[in-house]
Amino acid sequence: MTIRFNRAFEFRYGMVERLSPLVRRVVARNPGPFTFHGTSTFIIGNREVAVIDPGPASPAHIDAVIDGLRAEKVTHIIATHTHADHSPGCALLQEKTAAPTYGFGPHIVASNAATNVASNMQSTGADRDFIPDHRLGDGDSVAGLDWHLRAVHTPGHCANHICLALPEENTLFCGDQLMAWASTAVLPPDGDVADYLASLEKLKRRPETRYRPTHGAAIEQPRAFIEQVIAHRLQRVEQVFDAVADGCVDIATMRARIYLGLDSALHSAAERSILGALQFLVNQGRVAEDGAGFRAAG
Repeated sequence: MTIRFNRAFEFRYGMVERLSPLVRRVVARNPGPFTFHGTSTFIIGNREVAVIDPGPASPAHIDAVIDGLRAEKVTHIIATHTHADHSPGCALLQEKTAAPTYGFGPHIVASNAATNVASNMQSTGADRDFIPDHRLGDGDSVAGLDWHLRAVHTPGHCANHICLALPEENTLFCGDQLMAWASTAVLPPDGDVADYLASLEKLKRRPETRYRPTHGAAIEQPRAFIEQVIAHRLQRVEQVFDAVADGCVDIATMRARIYLGLDSALHSAAERSILGALQFLVNQGRVAEDGAGFRAAG
């Protein structure tokens, strides 16, 4: 299954850009293989505003957000999840504005780990310093003068990941749950494939017609896109199962088989992604792990 990605993205670093009557955006200068051109910090509302995903610990980026809001008040600072390109900026913005912070909670890892390899892994890129002043559970909401946001818990990319629905514009700020430009990384121990697929199914039932990821362009036909992403993820799981069934017992060998020609800088992430698929297969009872590695069960 091929996903129809959209890598077109018009923006200017450090500028507050108006996207709609209730939404503005500032893109941080932190481009990379997982952040695309950088983290999009969204400003919601007018006069009294919420800021979603202040981004990395970048004083220059936070200054750009503040400079664009000189006549307005920041009342809410919200993190979709605790990865280093999303939540560290919360503390810097709070220092400037004294606004309270919101999020699902501090960093946690997925609860479905089922392999010996995963049990010894540490989170990479986790922000363990972020502890929100106020926790947003599934269905909880916050409001301003001309807006309100409702949290949608979507574990999978990260166990404490939330999306935020803006009903006034039928829009969902989807963090890293979906991205128009590339597949979302689902990497143990933070990520879990079963949780990720369940969260996608949850989003399919929602009414929003536009998604705004934290990296890259908006997704204008989200339900069709979600179907593509689910099919692609399940196809990748089957590729991993086929590799195990053909006698591949270690993850590095599977990566060389599945990710042909991959840049060596991405090998570690690819192997963690394969491990995520293996955990999914182990939980399904299709793959077993022993001292020699992984093998088809039964």
